[in-house]
Amino acid sequence: MTEASPRPSPISVRVPASTSNLGPGFDFLGLALNLTLEVTVLGPAQGAQHEFAALGGAAADWPSASDNRVTRALDFALRSGNHAPRSVRMSVQSEIPIGRGFGSSGAATIAGLLLGHALAGNDPPIESLVSQGAFLEGHPDNSTASLLGGCTLAIPGCSDDRAVTTELGQGNWRVVRQAIHPSIGIAIAWPEQPLPTEQGRRALPEQVSFADAVENPRRAAALLEGLRTGDPEWLALGGEDRLHVPFRLPLIPGASRALDAARAAGAWLATISGSGSGLIALASKADCSAVADAMAAELEREQGQATSRVVTPVLTPAQVELAPE
Repeated sequence: MTEASPRPSPISVRVPASTSNLGPGFDFLGLALNLTLEVTVLGPAQGAQHEFAALGGAAADWPSASDNRVTRALDFALRSGNHAPRSVRMSVQSEIPIGRGFGSSGAATIAGLLLGHALAGNDPPIESLVSQGAFLEGHPDNSTASLLGGCTLAIPGCSDDRAVTTELGQGNWRVVRQAIHPSIGIAIAWPEQPLPTEQGRRALPEQVSFADAVENPRRAAALLEGLRTGDPEWLALGGEDRLHVPFRLPLIPGASRALDAARAAGAWLATISGSGSGLIALASKADCSAVADAMAAELEREQGQATSRVVTPVLTPAQVELAPE
């Protein structure tokens, strides 16, 4: 391997959070949200290992630099360009809560990939970055939305997932960009207790009924039309899911009542964000604050503390920039 060509330091990247699924878009639909992760490479590390000079906000709970998605993705990007890994010193600030279904690991993966390629002087095509993000993250919905911004549908180019992405991340993913009508507002809430993605995955059945398998694509079609037009009836029809939501709701105390409260407060669509424990609702912008508060209030009844936010889509891709000296 060759040494990575030097890039002026410090460099920084801001990557948005994301929600995934939105009900029936299980494991392929993601939407970038304006909770952000910012990672700045300050310069070389003192030793052979990556170093975090600061971990602010939600990043305060991150694992060490030697076992972190940012640093693993950064090293992966260097190796994929045939460059030797180099240790760097980083500063991190994050607004994305961990284990709440808002794509914290996907954002960290994209941040590391983009910084690693920038340090190496690589300029991989978007298709490669999508594949590398999917390979490192394990599923493509959050990482693709955080990379590209907006609402994305990441679809494998063949039916065998194992053949889609190799160990070098050179896969065959295709991405559809879904329009989001500007009238749609977004409310989110999350409880104090996280729900690890692995636990949410374990709750899913190995098989579903034929009726449920047939119904989900119908609902996904309604969801996409609702996102495009902002039509409340299409969004309400498109919010139903039978593949994951019914099995994950019992893992989140108060979530079922919180979703009912969101609809009572005016939400057109209310569901689990990703695998949880966070919740998301789509409503008119005028109703979003009341919807967010209604979800948080029901979560608090069961878990003692909850956070609510009104957020907006991030429509632009994540990019590495020179950070202020």
